[in-house]
Amino acid sequence: MPANHLCRRTTISSLACLAQTYFFITFGGADSILLSAMAYDHYVAICHLLRCVTIKSILHWTWLVMVPWISANLISLVHTLLVTRLSFCTNRTPHFFCDLNALIKLSCSDTQVNETLVLVLRGLVVWVPFVYVVASYTPVSVAVWKAPSAQGKRKAFSTCGSHLCAVFLFYQTIIGVYFNPASMHTTQTAMAATVMCTLVAPTPNPFIHSLQSRELRGALGKLLSWNLLS
Repeated sequence: MPANHLCRRTTISSLACLAQTYFFITFGGADSILLSAMAYDHYVAICHLLRCVTIKSILHWTWLVMVPWISANLISLVHTLLVTRLSFCTNRTPHFFCDLNALIKLSCSDTQVNETLVLVLRGLVVWVPFVYVVASYTPVSVAVWKAPSAQGKRKAFSTCGSHLCAVFLFYQTIIGVYFNPASMHTTQTAMAATVMCTLVAPTPNPFIHSLQSRELRGALGKLLSWNLLS
């Protein structure tokens, strides 16, 4: 997609379009499920500290990593295969990449199966992990609130703060783009919202998670102080 924009190409092959759709759904779905797995990790680390080593077995965490990626790929494969059975009235889409919703709107064949599966699988991939994140952080919030020392509260916040920022950015944009009524979406608003979802929201994630590193925070502090002095 960036290569097309840099080279000012406005065309894409059918195969490449399907590949864009497949990988966008895969990475978005895996991201959503992995965020819920990270919330469970923080729940275990804060609420069950003494049992943490027992719970965190290699097999247990292998499953927590495998399940998101396997599930996301299977869901993406189903959507992509269903798109291939559609016939399209036009090959022009008012979008900057091959989004599943945009492709379904272009179709002049029956899309009832596609739309039904979008609703069902979207709920499983977005709402179920989101509810799980909320359920995990509810006892975490209670435990942090009851922590006797300010140092313990700061440590818990440093553990969960970056993850909560990533959760907020991800689900706010996903829900805003894909769970609003279709009547509220014009072409311009849909494109602007999708830019937020695909480009703007993920950009701060590496910086948010990297700030957990003491060495990186120290290097960043030195860089900022050097810039202020110069």
